Amino acid sequence: MDNDEKKYWLGFSAFPGIGPLRFALLLKFFKTAQKAWEAKREKLLEIGLGEKLTESFCAFRMSFSLKDYIELLNKKSIRVLTLKDSTYPKLLKEIAAAPFVLYIRTDGEIAFDDERNIAVVGTRKITSYGREVTARLTRDLVAFGCTIVSGMAYGVDTVAHHTAIESGGRTIAVLGCGVDVIHPQSNTPLYWNIVRKYGMVISEFPAGQYASKGLFPARNRIISGLSRGVLVTEGAEDSGALITARCAVEQGREVFAIPGPITSSLSAGPAKLLKQGAKLVAKVEDILEELNIRNMQINKLSNRQMDESMIELSIEERKILEILQNENMHFDEIIRRTGLESAKLGGLLTVLEMKGIVKNFGAGMFGWKRR
Repeated sequence: MDNDEKKYWLGFSAFPGIGPLRFALLLKFFKTAQKAWEAKREKLLEIGLGEKLTESFCAFRMSFSLKDYIELLNKKSIRVLTLKDSTYPKLLKEIAAAPFVLYIRTDGEIAFDDERNIAVVGTRKITSYGREVTARLTRDLVAFGCTIVSGMAYGVDTVAHHTAIESGGRTIAVLGCGVDVIHPQSNTPLYWNIVRKYGMVISEFPAGQYASKGLFPARNRIISGLSRGVLVTEGAEDSGALITARCAVEQGREVFAIPGPITSSLSAGPAKLLKQGAKLVAKVEDILEELNIRNMQINKLSNRQMDESMIELSIEERKILEILQNENMHFDEIIRRTGLESAKLGGLLTVLEMKGIVKNFGAGMFGWKRR
């Protein structure tokens, strides 16, 4: 698609009354976005756009400057993908009413790993249990090379993004507002962390669009649409995360849920999903096996790297590294397998961290440092 045609796609994406289905109708009738943009009022009414919407659109295009809008996007380093671009995410393209324009903010490469995108979503009012299981599953997914997709909301979303970053992984934040609007404001450091180093912030909404409650269901379909599976870690029975799960089912994606304490109202959402056929998750293998994700643990070193790392290590240090070779492990499990005392193991792990061989992923988890 040439840039001249692309600017009209952007114009339609900036107009709030034209969504993917109406835009597809316009393209089918007019063949190009430019012809649709420049169409006479009578023609727009002829194809069934509706009198009220047609009047709104005609007023909008009279006052809206395509040139100024493109300059704004360039000034804010906002990149754009259309449904026609070869780099548009393949999984997302498969869904009904796929966004015809995606706005993206990243300092890195625009790349979607369709085979290993996993959504992690849940309640904004996260409990300590929800925080623990979200962090644990996210960390383990990252260890298998998965990209974590979520919505950068309070609670589960924030924990999922932060954990992916702390684990040296990659994450995609899908916003219910423009990519230049940080919502919630408390996630400003997280937002820039993602943009500058650890992934992408994306949205179908135009630059400058503020968040509103009505936009989030549309955002949720993109979260699931980008992902092979959706993991709901914690949420009430009416949680927005269940909208994402419902979108996943409609899109033919897998839905996973973590059971929680029956005394907690925030276990009701996952429990409901499990009754409806979601796959119960107790460990990361439950997700990996269902999606057939194997043999890409990013923390696993090659034999040569292992041999080089083992040089001049003590017998006890070698023993620790051997059991961490294939998976990240909790401090208590390392104690059980090595038979070392807690204080001794803590000292050895600290030394191995200083040598740049082992990484502390937080919450008591250790593994080979990513090379």
